Amino acid sequence: MDFDAIADELYGMPPDAFTAARDRYAAAARQAGDRTLAGKLKELHRPTAAAWAGNLLVRHSRDQADALMQLGANLRQAHHELDGAQLRELTRQQHALVATLAQQAVRLAAEAGRRLGDTARREVEATLHAALADPEAARAWSAGRLDKPLTAPVGFPGVSGTATVHPLRPSAPASRGHRTGGAERGKASVTELEAARARRQERERAERVERARHAADQAQAACRSLQQELDQRQEEADQAEQASNRPHRRSRT
Repeated sequence: MDFDAIADELYGMPPDAFTAARDRYAAAARQAGDRTLAGKLKELHRPTAAAWAGNLLVRHSRDQADALMQLGANLRQAHHELDGAQLRELTRQQHALVATLAQQAVRLAAEAGRRLGDTARREVEATLHAALADPEAARAWSAGRLDKPLTAPVGFPGVSGTATVHPLRPSAPASRGHRTGGAERGKASVTELEAARARRQERERAERVERARHAADQAQAACRSLQQELDQRQEEADQAEQASNRPHRRSRT
């Protein structure tokens, strides 16, 4: 019996079935003599409706989940650099993708036999925002084993600090004959270092912008794909409803 395989199965099933299934696996492990596994299984908690829906989302929409986590990494980087234009664009992508994924989670839960209320939907959205803001939350969500919804922290932890720039330590005074030449060479060296640093920072910024654009394209594609699927399902539901409301004609003898 493998703990990871069992945990994946448990957190993929509806919450109402979780406790009984967990206890069966724990009892089987204990009967097989694996008390360590039995103890680990008994420590697993039944997921709330919102956490379960978030787990379903990861399992059934892996590409969109990856796009959300990449978008979160780019948002944290833009926040760290105080890049206003990039933040506005990524924030727009964030709102669109979170709304679409939350709607997808509601649909997946309904298909699995559980209707999510407004509170649970808001908790799903909070989990998605937490995954965007915090790398640890992103990893926890992407594992698909949440037992309760996540809460987004204020700001973006882990990137709020600023880099410390240490000034060059002045060298010992030069001898009288070499003081002027040494000072000039020192100035030239500092200038070259600053120029090289500026070029490197520009290259890194260009690479980050390109990654952010790629993540934005992925997020847009994910939104379009999910929206098309939702529209198709809505159209099918409307057609089914119209068919059920259509009066049946009696056959004539």
